[in-house]
Amino acid sequence: MDDLVAHPFFPILVLFCLAGIVVLALLLVAQKVGPKKMDPVKAEPFESGNPPRGDARIRFPVKFYLVAMLFLIFDLEAVFLYPWAILLRRLGTYGLVEMGIFLLIAAVGFLYAWKRGALDWE
Repeated sequence: MDDLVAHPFFPILVLFCLAGIVVLALLLVAQKVGPKKMDPVKAEPFESGNPPRGDARIRFPVKFYLVAMLFLIFDLEAVFLYPWAILLRRLGTYGLVEMGIFLLIAAVGFLYAWKRGALDWE
């Protein structure tokens, strides 16, 4: 038993066991305390406080996905600016030049997408 407690992964095992116990306890409480009967109003789909209109399987234009992907790409690029800003003094000129190159590549990608009309919403 002492060998198990001394193992470096023992705290992680304990954490997983506790998490499993909490999940099972919450599921049990929800099953016992939660509502039992369903009525047609509760069984109806709900979206943003509005009753559903039309079919849920409509086709979205490709433009929607393109704008969403561009947003994710440029949003992730912006996230890289935070650690750089925190470590700027420690990185010195090298860090400044590297981030300048990174931002130049991001700006060229943004201009390319803009010129190709990827950001036009019609």
